Amino acid sequence: MLPYLRLGPFLLPLASLSLLIGVWFGSWIAEKRALRIGIKSDLISNLIFIGLIAGLIGARAAYAARFINAYISNPLSLFALTPETLSIPEGLMIGLFAAFLYGQRKKLGVRLALDALAPALAVFLVFQGLAHLLSGDAFGIPSDTLWSIYLWNEYRHPTQIYETLLAIIILFIILKYPLKPGSGRSFWLVIALSSASRLFIEAFRGDSTIWSGFRVSQIIALMVLAASLWMLYTWIDSTDEEKKGVSL
Repeated sequence: MLPYLRLGPFLLPLASLSLLIGVWFGSWIAEKRALRIGIKSDLISNLIFIGLIAGLIGARAAYAARFINAYISNPLSLFALTPETLSIPEGLMIGLFAAFLYGQRKKLGVRLALDALAPALAVFLVFQGLAHLLSGDAFGIPSDTLWSIYLWNEYRHPTQIYETLLAIIILFIILKYPLKPGSGRSFWLVIALSSASRLFIEAFRGDSTIWSGFRVSQIIALMVLAASLWMLYTWIDSTDEEKKGVSL
């Protein structure tokens, strides 16, 4: 665990830096993928940028709304580089909505856009795992296995390492064995594989939310896995709809 790196009087949050690198590297790969399937690279980079900025603003605003008194007394903390003070669900919805509006305005095809974004998402998952390893978040249950790591005063399953390694495997599959370009199914394959990996990882997590004996994240992952497999099955493996001008 190495959450910060001291540079003179400054503390550099390494987990946040890892996420930023993931976004940058993912965007770069998405632009390359976009060119291969006939999309202008700037459309995809703008889509990612708009969705990211809107999502970050929305996530911080939603979190601040919950703890309004703390931010009234210290309004500059709204600009703090702390991922822990972001409300992810609201930020995700706002970011997706902003990206959707941009895609509609530019008449960007749904399947083409998703196909370009698939490797970007896989790349981000790798750096998300690294961010968890650096911050100590998403830690595992106590363990006496040979590969356990010492974290939060106990030896634990290295779930952050599991997460990173599985994300690397997903990225390899997407880059080495892509589905038909432009079909959009590669995106759902990433979602399906990441959901399956989440089902495995959550079994070893020590910070999971449990309701009535069930891990909430596993239930959500199972639902997302089922939905993504259904989309893989029902979406025809062609670009016919793109040729008809189906857009975001």
